[in-house]
Amino acid sequence: MTDHPVKKQDQVRLLVALQDLDHMLKEAQDAKTSAKFQEMGFPLDGLGELKKAREVLAQHVKPQLLNRYQRVSQSYERTVVPVVGELCTGCLSKVPTSFRYEKNAVMTCENCGRILYFT
Repeated sequence: MTDHPVKKQDQVRLLVALQDLDHMLKEAQDAKTSAKFQEMGFPLDGLGELKKAREVLAQHVKPQLLNRYQRVSQSYERTVVPVVGELCTGCLSKVPTSFRYEKNAVMTCENCGRILYFT
């Protein structure tokens, strides 16, 4: 964990970046996907660098939030999703009105449990 405090909104940004890295790692480690990438001429060097970047990034996320992210990611491919038009884009349920006033808070969808962020 870092020595300096990280704002709540920054925590959500870190989680979105972590989710992106997790998807890149998953694709690179999947035999079918990686074979397709290599057939198209995309080398898959740098897997170690992606893993290291993920470790560094995860160190900046608060432990309880990282645990929640890892728990929810076992159920859903997209764990951190935006709220668009007052809807969770993960399950399309309406987000309570009170959530609008807490834009800098890390919120969880009451229906699906995904971590929400506001655009």
